[in-house]
Amino acid sequence: MGIEIERKFLVASEAWRDAAASSAPYRQGYLSRNPSHTVRVRAAGERGWITVKTRRRGLTRSEWEYEIPAADAAAMLALCPRPLIEKTRHLVPHAGHRWEVDEFQGDNAGLVVAELELAREDEAFERPPWLGAEVTQDNRYFNSWLQSHPFRTWAK
Repeated sequence: MGIEIERKFLVASEAWRDAAASSAPYRQGYLSRNPSHTVRVRAAGERGWITVKTRRRGLTRSEWEYEIPAADAAAMLALCPRPLIEKTRHLVPHAGHRWEVDEFQGDNAGLVVAELELAREDEAFERPPWLGAEVTQDNRYFNSWLQSHPFRTWAK
């Protein structure tokens, strides 16, 4: 069984762009958004994945992720409710960690979040200067929530 320990933050400035090592466009949808688990399908270029995640306990949840053929991912994405999540993921190294900065498009345009996967919940890390408020415990920033409650519909 896989384990995901993740912290999520808003991004406070564009300074991360100078350090981005790579970027890739992602499309993802949800075959199931059950309160106890989600089943996600994701496509990036010629690659696809299917992922099952359980409800988070603290910063930790179970996660199973498997690469699948890109054609299968495209077919499964066609089954997912709309809108799909569209984003560009930028990998940004900082102080020995790899940050994933997601810049959303489509119905979630304007939202930029940074995620950091950790080996343990109490693992120390250095906050990059471009990092904003932590939103790890705010379910509105889960991609599965954004799919049915797009950022553009939030009251500003």
